[in-house]
Amino acid sequence: MSDMFSASAASSTTGPVECLGQTFASDDARRAHFLALLAEKLQDPAFRQQEGFPQGTIEAILAMSDPPYYTACPNPWLAEFVAHYGKPYDPAVKYSREPLAIDVSVGKTDAIYKAHSYHTKVPHLAIVPSILHYTQPGDVVLDGFAGSGMTGVAAQWCGTAPNSYRFELEQAWKKEGRAAPQWGARRAVLNDLSPAATFIGANYNIPFDVDAFAQAGKQLLKAVEQDIGWMYETLHSDGKTIARIDYTVWSEVLACPSCAGEIVFTDAALDEETKEIADVLTCPHCGAQAKKEQMDLQFETFIDPATGQPDKRPKRVPALISYKVGKTAYTKKPDKADLDRVAKIAALPLPPDVPTDRFPDSQMSRVGRMKTTNTAAIHYLFLPRAAQAMALLWRKAKSHPEPRTRNMLLFLVEQAIWGMSVLNRYKTLMHGRTESSNVNQYLSGVYYVPSHTSEVSPWYNLSNRLGRLAKVFATYKTTNNFSVITCGTAARLPSPDESVDYIFTDPPFGENIYYADLNFLVESWHGVKTDPKPEAIIDRVRQKGVPEYQHLMYSCFAEYFRVLKPGRWMTVVFSNSKAAVWNAIQVALQQTGFVVAEVTALDKVQGSFQQVMSPNTVKQDLVISVYKPNGGLEERFTKSGATVESAWDFVQTHLRQLSVTKVKNGELEFIIERDPRRIYDRMVAWFVRHDSPVPLSNDEFQISIRSRFPDRDGMVFLPEQVTEYDKKRAQTAQAPQMELFVSDERSAIDWAADYLKARPSTYQDIHPEFIKQLGAGWKKHETRPELSALLEANFLRFEGAGEVPSQIHRYLSTNYHDLRGLEKNDPRLVAKAQDRWYVPDPNKAQDLEKKREKALLKEFDVYVGATGRKLKEFRLEVLRAGFKVAWGRKDYTTIIKVAQKIPEDALQEDEKLLLWYDQALTRAESGT
Repeated sequence: MSDMFSASAASSTTGPVECLGQTFASDDARRAHFLALLAEKLQDPAFRQQEGFPQGTIEAILAMSDPPYYTACPNPWLAEFVAHYGKPYDPAVKYSREPLAIDVSVGKTDAIYKAHSYHTKVPHLAIVPSILHYTQPGDVVLDGFAGSGMTGVAAQWCGTAPNSYRFELEQAWKKEGRAAPQWGARRAVLNDLSPAATFIGANYNIPFDVDAFAQAGKQLLKAVEQDIGWMYETLHSDGKTIARIDYTVWSEVLACPSCAGEIVFTDAALDEETKEIADVLTCPHCGAQAKKEQMDLQFETFIDPATGQPDKRPKRVPALISYKVGKTAYTKKPDKADLDRVAKIAALPLPPDVPTDRFPDSQMSRVGRMKTTNTAAIHYLFLPRAAQAMALLWRKAKSHPEPRTRNMLLFLVEQAIWGMSVLNRYKTLMHGRTESSNVNQYLSGVYYVPSHTSEVSPWYNLSNRLGRLAKVFATYKTTNNFSVITCGTAARLPSPDESVDYIFTDPPFGENIYYADLNFLVESWHGVKTDPKPEAIIDRVRQKGVPEYQHLMYSCFAEYFRVLKPGRWMTVVFSNSKAAVWNAIQVALQQTGFVVAEVTALDKVQGSFQQVMSPNTVKQDLVISVYKPNGGLEERFTKSGATVESAWDFVQTHLRQLSVTKVKNGELEFIIERDPRRIYDRMVAWFVRHDSPVPLSNDEFQISIRSRFPDRDGMVFLPEQVTEYDKKRAQTAQAPQMELFVSDERSAIDWAADYLKARPSTYQDIHPEFIKQLGAGWKKHETRPELSALLEANFLRFEGAGEVPSQIHRYLSTNYHDLRGLEKNDPRLVAKAQDRWYVPDPNKAQDLEKKREKALLKEFDVYVGATGRKLKEFRLEVLRAGFKVAWGRKDYTTIIKVAQKIPEDALQEDEKLLLWYDQALTRAESGT
């Protein structure tokens, strides 16, 4: 073992430490005790056969771990941690919160957030308000898709936040009419499928000696310089000054399509004066011009050191060297001495520390020029000098004797892996002609092999980062016993039932990011890799479509539901542009028993939140607030079953969870979840989840809800809530307006109902407005309704006989001066009311609803009997009505049969159909 770290080899903590109720002489003694226990467990085949268990040797897993706080595998002490430090669920303890919207972009420039990069992460400063809102000091907060561990950082920040932050947040909350939060650290349970992610999270959340790390980091870089500093030397233009290279630009070699002569891409494309890259290249041999895409990439044969067999790689040559003399930067073309040095390094054997794992067939290995450049293995990503440097950095970091300092050195060094590989793009300009940094200029979210790469020196890459890390962690303090980190699937959390007080989670959404693929590079250096089988993503290569993704997310949300205490909340951050993925998430949430209380998106322009109704808004970052119904509701439902009263019991419980008021730019916002139509949808999902028929039709529900609960501005409230709303309403100039997005027949009916309630109109009056609504947001496979048919089926028309209906009379007498005070049978009023459509009163509406449902079910029978493989045209309203009736009869076969006749994307993009279908599949498979 190297003695370069002898000055800082002392234990990071001395004196007795407490852990899980046990006292140890020191932190080293604690670690040794639990590492020995973990080593025993890793010998047990049954322990290693857990779903989501990472792929790695016992030695590699132990090297990453710091038990019981962190294990690079499912953590055997997680349940004990939660039981020891958490509080058991007590139904007698009163708990009530409204949903809270957060800005997921807050804190992206914060130094803690930037201390280590990850593919996606929500800043800790964006999470802190939620934890303060939903929890109290000492409560247990869970993130099952923890990534780099920001939820843990946020949980501890609640106890260490500076006074300036506390004052600013308290003032903001006071302005919103909310009480000040209870400051104090919360306990964090962090899980991720990726060992790379959990290693980052552990180092963020487990304390270490910052001074010892800073000293060890300097010693590390100095030792590397002593060993291989000669590899990064070049001669200055004065012919005598030896300078250190910051980076070398390596260029691919192309073949001219006209003369077959070799073209060095950088030489041909880079304008040395403007530093811009040309789109069209000129051949230096024949003068022919062509784009890069029209030229063939040149390859060279080499002996793969891992296999001993010949293989091919892109031919690359050094084209430009950037170096410093003092603080002044210079560039030069490589001279003979530079080329000789490069050749000498290339002749060295590949260090054994460099991983030689071959990339598995995956989405990421097929794109980004990985396939076309034959970048088939980890060591193919490193040029000879970079391979020597990375191997030395890794080996020396791993040799440090003090475990926490050692892991923090690896935390530092692993951040150079991407940036010292051929993935690091040469970046020429930032502003005007100012040369930009070439540190970590790889393309995020994909393995992309550029045509010219910037091979940086270890000091150029890491020196500034070391200083920044030391500065960050000197002010951000963590504490033992407040975080526990585990590596495995979120569908199998080793935590007791009803033990978690709050969940904040940012799960993978669809095919946005291929985490397992992207983490393969860093995890190969650690020797512990993600098991991709339970990864909840859409992945064509691994044959995971939207249905598979939904079922994987269902398993994870079901586990969240199991461990969360009744009546408590979960915040889900969602980011995806596809409606099918959005619906998959909503259905998975509702199937597991969660109830959605609010969906909000940040208005980036106005800096305020808007509540989401349209699937078109999923292109934004959404924050979904859901709750687990309290045990009392479940118990009452178990006793009473699917009765009308159990439906109203659900509504009453649900209304209690919703925000009473929302203010945007000084005006009240319409709270979407208080719309009776949305409440009905939530109630239906609740009964479907319990495998029960829905006891109320939509029309019966809409008639009764307003007689049971106070109604204000189109929203319903509990009696004790409406007083608060009325006070707020009296302080604002105008009533909140609901914006309705028309995307299918149901929403078209709702729009027409809202329109006709406000202004009973003739067909000629309403038609132009109706056409405007049938815009780009219309669902692809949904038949567009004719306005006349839609009016006929859902509304009433005054034909001029008898008295003018009160709905029309009220509108006309209010809006026309010459019609005020007239009797309902006055000829002038009758003439003006002739042929106007209006919303019927509740009794007539019920008759109309029955007539409409009968027509829908008749058309559904046509769908059932259709002989073609797929229905080319259909109405979603017909399918919804038919599925609902079939569900009530437990006729799951009919639901499945008809669902298979409609295009899969049409099914996936309709939340209601997807819920019926998925539950029918589950029931049919289980035989219930």
